[in-house]
Amino acid sequence: MNEGKFRRMKPQWLNKKINLGACNTMKFFLRDLKIETVCEQALCPNMGECFSSGQATFLILGRHCTRFCKFCNIDKGVPDPLDFEEPVRVAEATERLKLKHVVITSVTRDDLPDGGAGMFTRTVAALRSAAPACTVELLIPDFQNSASAVKTAACSYPEIIAHNVETVPSLYSRVRQGAVYLRSLDVLRAVKGFAPQVKTKSGIMLGMGESPDEVITVLSDLRGAGCDFLSIGQYLAPSSRHYPVQEYISPEQFDRYKETALSLGFSFVVSGPYVRSSYMAGKYVR
Repeated sequence: MNEGKFRRMKPQWLNKKINLGACNTMKFFLRDLKIETVCEQALCPNMGECFSSGQATFLILGRHCTRFCKFCNIDKGVPDPLDFEEPVRVAEATERLKLKHVVITSVTRDDLPDGGAGMFTRTVAALRSAAPACTVELLIPDFQNSASAVKTAACSYPEIIAHNVETVPSLYSRVRQGAVYLRSLDVLRAVKGFAPQVKTKSGIMLGMGESPDEVITVLSDLRGAGCDFLSIGQYLAPSSRHYPVQEYISPEQFDRYKETALSLGFSFVVSGPYVRSSYMAGKYVR
């Protein structure tokens, strides 16, 4: 496994440029409302595209994550105090941007008794009040598989609840410390148990050193957990300090994984080098 300073050259299909002007306009808007986005925190390569079209994935529960995943660029450290006005500001931003579909995610807050599930519920309630026509997607952490926390989030009844497995089980100890593969499957399964009408979604990144057989096993496991929707994208290391890319997956291979996922019974699949969990999220509910 190449975990040193070796860096692979990006292939020609990974050349997306960021529209800095569009980014700055959206950033000023977001800072005015004191709202964070995972787009900025995670250095998403689609940020310019989404920001220029007035789309953003809102990040709640502060800026600091209590876990230390090696693939993720979100700040780690002492968590911020809860801001109980945050749901209202997120709802205001959604209304002002005239979003038809909104994705709400968070840092992982293992320091909170409910993992932050209550704030997800408050945010859904604020959105239903301010923008009732907007569909809602929650991208939740695993809440350490707390049944009460998962139930709290599920029973806020968004249209979609997403929870990403991120990678194959054999790589968890290297890149996803603090997470447990089977626990993530249990979270998706539990959402269906508490709120059968809510669609579930997961995502996996490729290029970390997984084998094709491992990927297909994950897809099968997700379907076994009742997962409805799937995103498959290329892992891109945010910096040289993060886990290095082991392989760049070809667009043709992404297409093959999509075909396999659909054959397993997923209702909707987006698969490609620049796909992220929240990329083109509104298409999942149309």
